[in-house]
Amino acid sequence: MSVLTSPRGKTEVVHCRRTESHDIYCIKNLIRKFTQKLFGRLNVIYLLEKANLAVTLCNDKEEIMAQATFVDYPNWNVARQDNWVPVFRELDSEIPCKPLNTLFMHLFVAVDEYSIGCCKEIIRSVFKAVPELHFLFLIVPSYMSLGSALITVFDHVGNVPSLTFEEDFAVYICHRHSHDPQLHIREARVEDHDDLMPIFMRHDTILKETYGEYFLAELIEAHDEENHAVVCEVEGTAVGFMSVCSRVNMQLLHECFDLRLYHGLCQPHPDDVLEPPQERIAQGSRDTESKSNSHASQKTVEEHQEPVYSDIMEIIQGTLAKDSGSQERLLTIRSECGSTMQAKEELSDISITEELRYDSSSSTFLQEEVGSFRPTYVGAAAAFCIQLFCIDEKHEARSLDFMNFVFSLFPDKNFCIISLPHLTPEFPLIQNFVRMVPFSNCILEQDLYVFHRAGLLKSINIRLASASDTPGVENLINTLLLNKSILKDLNQYNMAHRDPDGTPMKVFVAEVEEQIVGIAVLRNEMDIEYIRSHYNIEDFIYFTHHQREEHGHLYHFALNPAFRHYTKFFMKEILRLGFMSCLYYPIYPHCRHSQFQSPHAQSLTSALHYLVPVRPRRQIVYPLEKLGMNAPSKEVSKDLMCYALNHTNRKLTLEPKVTVNAKIVVVGASSVGISFLETLVFCPHLKFNNLTLISTHGLPGKNLLAAEERRFLASDHSFSDKDYALMSLCSWVNVVVGRMTGIDRAAKHVVVSHGEVVLYDHLVLCTGQQYQVPCPTGADISQHLTNREIPSSGKQRYTDIIPCNHFTLNDEEDCCKALAWIKNHSITTEGNVIVYGNTIDAYTTIEALLILGVSGSQIHLVQPPSSSTVTCINNYSVKITVMDALREAGVTIHQDALLAQWNDGQCPDPIRCASFTTPTKPFRLQCSLFFSFCEKNVDYETFKAFNDACLVYDGRLVIDTNFHTNDIAIRAAGPLTKFSNRYYSNEWTHSRFNSKEIGFHLAAAMLSLFDPTLAPVTEPPADLDRLIPMYKGPKIQGGILPGSYHYLHISKPAIPTPLEVQMTQPDFGLEIVTGTTKAGNYFRIHINKYNMVETITCLSKEPFPASNYIRLFGQHEQALNNLCARYKDQLIPDLYSYFMEPWCMAVFHDRFIDLRKDLRRILTSKEEEDLPSMEQLSRQIEDEEINLHETPRKYLQRVFQETIYKDLVEKSILDYLHYNHYHLPMYAWPGII
Repeated sequence: MSVLTSPRGKTEVVHCRRTESHDIYCIKNLIRKFTQKLFGRLNVIYLLEKANLAVTLCNDKEEIMAQATFVDYPNWNVARQDNWVPVFRELDSEIPCKPLNTLFMHLFVAVDEYSIGCCKEIIRSVFKAVPELHFLFLIVPSYMSLGSALITVFDHVGNVPSLTFEEDFAVYICHRHSHDPQLHIREARVEDHDDLMPIFMRHDTILKETYGEYFLAELIEAHDEENHAVVCEVEGTAVGFMSVCSRVNMQLLHECFDLRLYHGLCQPHPDDVLEPPQERIAQGSRDTESKSNSHASQKTVEEHQEPVYSDIMEIIQGTLAKDSGSQERLLTIRSECGSTMQAKEELSDISITEELRYDSSSSTFLQEEVGSFRPTYVGAAAAFCIQLFCIDEKHEARSLDFMNFVFSLFPDKNFCIISLPHLTPEFPLIQNFVRMVPFSNCILEQDLYVFHRAGLLKSINIRLASASDTPGVENLINTLLLNKSILKDLNQYNMAHRDPDGTPMKVFVAEVEEQIVGIAVLRNEMDIEYIRSHYNIEDFIYFTHHQREEHGHLYHFALNPAFRHYTKFFMKEILRLGFMSCLYYPIYPHCRHSQFQSPHAQSLTSALHYLVPVRPRRQIVYPLEKLGMNAPSKEVSKDLMCYALNHTNRKLTLEPKVTVNAKIVVVGASSVGISFLETLVFCPHLKFNNLTLISTHGLPGKNLLAAEERRFLASDHSFSDKDYALMSLCSWVNVVVGRMTGIDRAAKHVVVSHGEVVLYDHLVLCTGQQYQVPCPTGADISQHLTNREIPSSGKQRYTDIIPCNHFTLNDEEDCCKALAWIKNHSITTEGNVIVYGNTIDAYTTIEALLILGVSGSQIHLVQPPSSSTVTCINNYSVKITVMDALREAGVTIHQDALLAQWNDGQCPDPIRCASFTTPTKPFRLQCSLFFSFCEKNVDYETFKAFNDACLVYDGRLVIDTNFHTNDIAIRAAGPLTKFSNRYYSNEWTHSRFNSKEIGFHLAAAMLSLFDPTLAPVTEPPADLDRLIPMYKGPKIQGGILPGSYHYLHISKPAIPTPLEVQMTQPDFGLEIVTGTTKAGNYFRIHINKYNMVETITCLSKEPFPASNYIRLFGQHEQALNNLCARYKDQLIPDLYSYFMEPWCMAVFHDRFIDLRKDLRRILTSKEEEDLPSMEQLSRQIEDEEINLHETPRKYLQRVFQETIYKDLVEKSILDYLHYNHYHLPMYAWPGII
């Protein structure tokens, strides 16, 4: 916040922020004729799209006072975008301007009265926002004066000619030292105590309370060869302090952190042990092979700084490198003052070994293979540490100024390290450091950051590659698996500058002191129409303002870790030199190709965290044959391999991300847990470094299920294999494969099977409920007992050995194992299969068995007594059809049967027979395979972990409306939970709602802790904190039922009630039904009393586009082409055909909800001064404030037709159709006919 004073004495409190799209209107209003003469006639939207930095100055009322736009190349075309440096060096050779330290002002507007103060404030803010920036250039026609504002900050340098205009242009410069100068660093003196103590006290009082009032003076006086204290000063006043020490506990760091990236922070030594013995590697390989066959011993703790990535990544080979190569792993610079000459001589020793992380499929093997091995470093410590650091907030952007001086104090040290509590927000100094990967058994509750001496070099230069760079590139990438692919691309570029298929390509290298330290390979993005239609890229750019050739595809990126803080500069230069505005980087699912050298293999960029993940778009399932020539183009509708897309553009190159190091641990890969992680990952301005998922089988979706495997279980349509591929959560989330067995709330860690410990700051429990092994009642059927004669002992847990031919199917892994068992034991030809349960999964499993070839006569459906009056298929017609299909297939159905014994009470493994009791007489069945689908419940080990941790459990884990358990650090969501009894809503649990929506709201509740852009959460009023939240997303159930019927049921969240009871209610609404269940063309829609679609049920012999039908939920029937009126007029014989007609494609479109919101905004806003809004008119009619001589509907229709609202609504709809024409070409709009 700053205060501006106008010449007339008026004041305004102002603050700077990044320019946003909604500022454009105000910016245009501030443009004067003088502005156009200075900067030319500009398209503001286009300029903001191509700008590297745009800053808006607002007052405390959020009114725009000024705006400035900066680009990394000059305006007025005085020099080429990719070659402006020689022009300005020739103008004044004493100005060391270069792309790293220079920006050009392309626009400045301000409120006239405050223009001088606004200009100075914006310039000061820009220099603070970009620490590397030293020069701002302004270029205007030579005959123009700068005006009263700009002349106060810019000085004339000279004139240059234009490449396109005949006149000359004047060049002005603004220097950093005039506004935010570099800090003077010196050794601290005791006299600095009084200047520094207020700064310390503003941040923390613990040091003073612990060590006394004069702790700082004592620390300064205690300096020696190992300990130094330095300060930064401004105008003779100390404004920052740093205490450094060369004594570092290297043993502790080696035990807690993976430091192979920097050779253990030690000097290379001949006795270093950098690789495991060969026999140990061989033994580890055998152990891994045996362990992979044992479910009980599966465990993978994947420790990554930049988390697990997918199959296209580079596998680390540094751990297996030979000793001869290990000596060249690091840059070793010994310089008294960071001499660039010394750096130049030894820069070639830098290696990117271990910089790029490996993928999840490989990590299992490598961690087991060499995970227990830790390198041993014998050499002397090569690091010093920062013990204490503090700086005034006004100058914290210049924190890196300390580093040159402190490195000069330790000429024999190459690394500076600092450890911080992981909840400490990332500050400017740390943003230049590299965060180290902690081992899974790390005992420190802190993060370690490392800075290499070479990072001080400012001579980095990005340029197009040449043939002479090949040896340097080979030396840079020789440890990467895809080095041959990168070299092949480099040679192809040097020969032809394009691919063999004709695609233009570019290769850029990063050079420091004539040594290659980075490489990037790009091609023109040829599938940009596909990207636009399948990903929400327009969340980040105005697509129409970017030419086709400005979109680039990043294939390879490698940068020496010592220069990682230049990653964004590297990408900014790629865009400038390549005449591009956008870069795209895809991540393909690793399961698609087992070999890294696949057609889609690309080297993982270590810059992934500097890109933003792009959300995939929901696609319409088009009836292509019916649409014919009106179908979308093949560029839009083609079926490419799914991939997760990451992106950057010119606007994002100087946009910082907020780093969140809090350890967020999610237990359970349920739909709720995946939705929670998805929401966090796709926050573009946040970077979560410590997301961890604990799951029995890891991330779902890693196995591409075949059709027969997919049929076993019903689906809630939350996530599919395609959705997992489009998210690539493995790129951002560390995965611990195992089962949670304990929670230590005091130590804040989770205990996983086999004793691994996972630390957390926030624990999120989303384990859900699973089918459990049923516990036989033990009844002896020889005594002819009935269900009524069996004593009720409540729900007992099965504790005996689990039979090998007993299966409870809860996830894709269980389905794969069941299928393998069936195929390996000839179940399809002999033996009975018992399916025990009355859930929908029992029906889908029977259909899967029939498809696999199991005879219906071999299958027995045994249904236990139901505890509810509502069946899993709450539709009598559908249920009767399914039961008839079972009988036609020869399946035997036993109803109200309780499991009594396995193998007549003998050893149950394997199950050879099973006996049951019924309300009449018991029966006994031979059994080769037993599927159990009894009621779901919380797994016992999970319950025990909750109970031992003293979490309140009352049938389910108890939470409040903010997802909190009785421990503020532990949240829970999903079917696992129930609301506290104080809400008096025991029937309303998360299991009644859409799991994906629950996960989203769980993430939204937690984001308020980490996202500084969100408003603080306010406590609800006292009378509202006892209300549970009601979510609106539909509950969805689908699958393939016996008879090969494709089934889909969509309904609003509700307490289950029999359909027959619902239909007797006076406010039930209207039921629309076409077809019959027996014919396999049944389609039922329930329209509620508000004329909204509330329930959809489909039963069809043919597959149908379920994702389209899900979009119908919650729509008004008039939005569905007057559905009710057409049905009453008998114009809809078949709803399946009705929803394949071209008119409804817009309803299925993912942005239809945006159109609805825009139309509602129009109708609720007051568009004419002398007329209330349509919403206000409706309320006035309802309150009888208007005397009408016609029906309210006719009155509102007449007002709508006669006022501006009709034109506004039509314009909004036409704009929607025009903007989305690539998805909706079947619609016509004015101008195309």
